[in-house]
Amino acid sequence: MATTNKIASLEFSRIIAMIAIVGLHCQMALTYWQWDGVPWLGYMLNQLARFAVPLFFLISGYLIQPKLSDNPIETLKNYAQPLLKIWLVWSAICLLVPFRWQAVAESGYLVERQAYWDYLMLNPFNSLLEGGLVHLWFIPALVIAVAIIAFLVHIGMAQLLLPTAVLLYLYGVFAGSYITITELPTPFFTRNGPFFSTLLVVLGYLVRAHQWQWSRNNTIRVILAGMALHFGEAYYLINYDIAFNSHDFLFGTVIWALGVFMWLLAHPNFGNMPWVFKWSPSILGIYVSHLLVIIMMMNVAGMLGLNQLAKDAFIYPATIIVTLLLVKGIEATPLKSFYFASYYFSNY
Repeated sequence: MATTNKIASLEFSRIIAMIAIVGLHCQMALTYWQWDGVPWLGYMLNQLARFAVPLFFLISGYLIQPKLSDNPIETLKNYAQPLLKIWLVWSAICLLVPFRWQAVAESGYLVERQAYWDYLMLNPFNSLLEGGLVHLWFIPALVIAVAIIAFLVHIGMAQLLLPTAVLLYLYGVFAGSYITITELPTPFFTRNGPFFSTLLVVLGYLVRAHQWQWSRNNTIRVILAGMALHFGEAYYLINYDIAFNSHDFLFGTVIWALGVFMWLLAHPNFGNMPWVFKWSPSILGIYVSHLLVIIMMMNVAGMLGLNQLAKDAFIYPATIIVTLLLVKGIEATPLKSFYFASYYFSNY
């Protein structure tokens, strides 16, 4: 058993969540094993992974709560600076590294990159909130959520945290997945910015601030209810021309993720193994680099002539292995300072 002041279940869950996110971004089982022309297996795998990012937000709010409550502005500065440094560095890398190797070979590096840069400029505000590659949206969204909490705590209005976060989340869902029904205006994709992240970070913050505790049976009930609502919404929205696998968050998502989080707190020794504490501090580095590795592995799979199941069987494990080697390699060099923000994801 590992000896540490960290909560083993939270550390282990971050590893499981990261594995799920890699699978989500590999876009597996979308071209085979279909029923009536619909890749239901791929759709289900996609949506089953949607607990992962909400769980990251919940854990972040939980871990930062004591310092944020005691010294909100200084904590925000110390939290945001290393995260934004990582976001800028990896945004630059993703803007410079070519995604389509065949296009580079045929038309040249600048032609391939210019096409991607032009794509980003079609919606510059949204691109600014994401960074150099779409998955990097997580970092600005997290910083914005922490900033909202810090501001309200600083001005003595902490009682507005939950109402503010709920309103942002409701608008995010109505102007996001429900957009074809509500037709609500939105300046950018509502997964980005404060709409998705704030409620989850606030809930993590409040769980620790008020020492919420749920029984094992209640956590399971909440998980099942949240999953049922999330998947029910996704199925219902097919009727409005919204793809089943397109949802980052729905009304049920926050319930599902909160149930998982409370289950983990009720089982603090779940995953209490030495290797968990060895790898969990690297999760942020794995997150920011994994999608670029997926793109590279997709190019390799194309060069090898792999497709369908063979392609997925190659890309998923190859991405995990190459990303782990990449992150640990960087951490063994002076560049490891770019992963300093992992401290804030592990500080109890």
